This record gives sequence, C-alpha cells and structure tokens, in this order.
Amino acid sequence: MSELHLATHLDNLDPIRKGFGRGLLAAGQINPNVVAACADLTESTQMHLFAEAFPERFVEIGVAEQNLVTVGSGLAAMGKIPYVSSYAAFSPGRNWEQIRTTIALNDRPVRIIGSHAGLYTGADGATHQMLEDLALMRALPNMVVLAPGDSIEAHKATLALASDPRPAYMRLTREATPIFTTEHTPFEIGKTYLIHEGTDVTIVATGTMTPQALLAARALYKDGVHADVVHVPTLKPLDGETILRSAQKTRHVVTAEEGQINGGLGSAVAELLGEYLPTPIKRMGMNDHFGESGKPEELLEHFSLTANHIALMAHHILLDHTNHKH
Repeated sequence: MSELHLATHLDNLDPIRKGFGRGLLAAGQINPNVVAACADLTESTQMHLFAEAFPERFVEIGVAEQNLVTVGSGLAAMGKIPYVSSYAAFSPGRNWEQIRTTIALNDRPVRIIGSHAGLYTGADGATHQMLEDLALMRALPNMVVLAPGDSIEAHKATLALASDPRPAYMRLTREATPIFTTEHTPFEIGKTYLIHEGTDVTIVATGTMTPQALLAARALYKDGVHADVVHVPTLKPLDGETILRSAQKTRHVVTAEEGQINGGLGSAVAELLGEYLPTPIKRMGMNDHFGESGKPEELLEHFSLTANHIALMAHHILLDHTNHKH
C-alpha cells in the first residue's frame, strides 16, 4: 500500500459499523446465498439495511446470543453464507463457548460481527466497552480475526468475507472515526500494509488506532523522527512478513490497539518478534484495565491512546535504546 492510496486528510468521520452495513447490503445483492441474523440490535449493528432489502433472508433471533451463533452454524452447514451480528460484549462476550463448539470446532464459515467494541462505545461504560474480543477470538483454532480501520475498509472486508471459506470474527465500533483509506486502497483478508514509510521506528496499529498512528507519524516527522506505520486489519492469520521487514529496518517497534494488550495485537506482534526477530517493543492499549464511561476522545486521552501518546512512546523507545547502547 502506498501513501498515494490514502486519504489526504483525516477530517472525514464515519462509524466503522456503517461500512459493514453497506457492505452486507452489497454482498446480499451480489449473492442470493448471503443470509443474516441478529440478536435484537439490527439497526445498532447496521444490519437493518440488509433486513429491509431481503426480509426473506433475515432472521431476528432476539436477545439470545447463544442461539444466534448456533443458528448461524446451521445455516452455514446448509450451504448458506451467514453473517450474525450483536454487540461484541455479548457476541463473543456471552456466547464464546457456542462459537467455539458449533462454529470453530466444526469449521463452519460463519461471519461473526461484534459491533460497539472498544472505547468508542463511549458513555455506555465498562460493561459494553468490549476490550477482550480480539484475545478471545485469536485463541480459537480456524478463526479469522479482522479489525478494519475505517468504514471504507469495513465495507471491503464484509464483501471479502462472503467468499472466504473460513469462520471469521470482525470487530466494529460505534462512534464515528477518521477515514484514512479510499476506494482504491488495497484490502485483502490476511494482508498487512505499510502505509507510511520511515527508518527510525515501526508503529504497528489496528482498527481505530491506525489513524492515530498516522497522526503520530506526522508529529514525529516534525521532530526529525521517521516512522513506518504498519496497518493490521487482519490479526489472524497475521501477515508477519511486512511487520518483520519493517522491524528489521527500524529495530524499534510500538504497537497500538483499542483493546487489551494481553492477547491482542500487542501480544501477536511480540510473539512474532520473539520467535523470528527479537526487537525492542512497547505495547500500547488497555493494560489490564476495564473501560469507563465518557466521550471517546476523553477516554482515549485518559488511557493514553491518542496520537500524541503514541508519538511520545516512540520517543521513549528510541531514547531507551540509545541509553542502553551507552
């Protein structure tokens, strides 16, 4: 991916979940085998667009998340292409065992959509700010795990999932976030993308943290620090080649995610580097804390997940390494 394929500015905002809604509608228009089911949150997860267009291919399960995913497994077993959606706090938060047994274990290609994940759930507070979903789903054999960075990428990912034969989980956010990709930006399940080039430090980010990482890279440039920014829309399977190539060049890595660093992106990158290229790494995310109620921008600042904090962490890791050499 080249910077030429990215949005020039990050001023345009759109909820990532809306990209999913538009993508699911488009997938339904392309393939009559696409079906959908929801757990009483159809408009919140933006599945209402599909439900209104194809009522005969939509099932309202009600407040029964365990049933939601088992119905999805049955639909997949019968050759359908099911998408099942709820809040991530409930799916996979409430029905992980059913996902494990009926979808992952049976290798059924159900597309599990977890909306309202992370701090962008805002005022709903800690109970609804699902921060553990990436760790939960990364641990499941056979499971593809996606965290698109903006609504345009979510649209592409939703379409791509329709032709992918594996079980998959995709994380969505509630409030509007910056759009940094364009219709021409490449996307492929299982690929990681270098979207900003530098030589001093690698910032590896996923989901809503990627635009923050881009802003951090711009701030670092003004300070004379040149950062690679690696965008990871697919956490599993992880495309380690791009990350390793960047880490080999910069020898310093910072990861940024809007979720628990234990088991999430930070863990995935640390595992990769530990096995193939031991490299100094700092992981940014939710460090063994639950969320709190507040506006998303307030929460990002409170938990040190803004672009300024990412830039500061990059300075810290470079300074630490310089001091160690002396």
